Amino acid sequence: MSEPSLLPPERRLDLDRVRALLTTETIARELHYSVQTTSTMDDARRLADAGAPHGAVVVADEQTAGRGTKGRVWVSPPGQSIHTTLIVRPPTEALKRLSIVSPVAATDAVRAAASLEPTIKWPNDIQIEQRKLGGILIEAEWRDGQPAYALVGIGINVNFDPAPWASVIDRPATSLMIELGRKSPREPLLAALYNAFELRLSQADEAVLHDTWRAQLDTLGRQVTVTLAGGDAVHGCATGVDRDGALIVRRDDGAEQAFIAGEVTLRLA
Repeated sequence: MSEPSLLPPERRLDLDRVRALLTTETIARELHYSVQTTSTMDDARRLADAGAPHGAVVVADEQTAGRGTKGRVWVSPPGQSIHTTLIVRPPTEALKRLSIVSPVAATDAVRAAASLEPTIKWPNDIQIEQRKLGGILIEAEWRDGQPAYALVGIGINVNFDPAPWASVIDRPATSLMIELGRKSPREPLLAALYNAFELRLSQADEAVLHDTWRAQLDTLGRQVTVTLAGGDAVHGCATGVDRDGALIVRRDDGAEQAFIAGEVTLRLA
C-alpha cells in the first residue's frame, strides 16, 4: 500500500520494531502500512469490505485527508504522529462499548510509552490538562441488523507542534514532544496501543473496564453544553455515565438526560 512520499526512510515507521513489541494474538497481526495515504479509515473500510479479519490494522506516516468526528479535519503531517485504524468484528454488546474500550486503550498506551497521565474528555478526546493529545473516530457497518465490522481510528500527537496549525485545530492541542520536552520514537507507543486495545476489548463486559474509564473522565461534575445534531443545545451538569458509555446530564431544569457518543458535540461551560 506504500505510495511515493517525501518522507525519508529514516523517519518512517520501523515495522519490525513495532512487531517485536507486540504481545497480541490478533490485533495488528495483519498490518497494512502506507508512507502516505488519504485516510487510514478509508483504507481500512476497503480492506474490511474485502474480508480483512478481525484485528487487521492500517497505519500511515502521513494522511492527506485525515478526519475526526463531525467531519472535522485531523491534521496529520508526515512522520510526526500515530495515525491508525483497527478493523474489529465484535459481537453487538462489545460493539456498544468500543467508545469505552478505545479511549482507555489510548490512555494505557500513553502511560506505558511516555509515563504521562492523560485523561478522557467524553466521548473521544485524549487530553492532558485540557489540551488535546489524541482523538478517536468509530464507524460501524451493519448488515441484516447485525454489525459486520467496526473501524476504530486513533490519532495521537507524538512529535507534533500544533502552533502552525492553530487556525484549523478546533481546540488547544499538545503532543508527547511538548509534554516531555523531547522527541519520542513512535514505535513503542504504536505497539503499546495495539497491546492495550486487545486487552481492553477482552474486558468489554467487565466492571474493571467501566471503572477505569469512569475514573479517567474529567468531564464528570462539570457544567457542559451538549449540542444536538439539529443544533439545539442542552445545558447542565455532567453527573455520570452508563454501562454503554452514554453521558448523563442533569439539565438546568433538574431533569436528567442521557446522550450517546456520536449524537452530540460537547463543550465545557
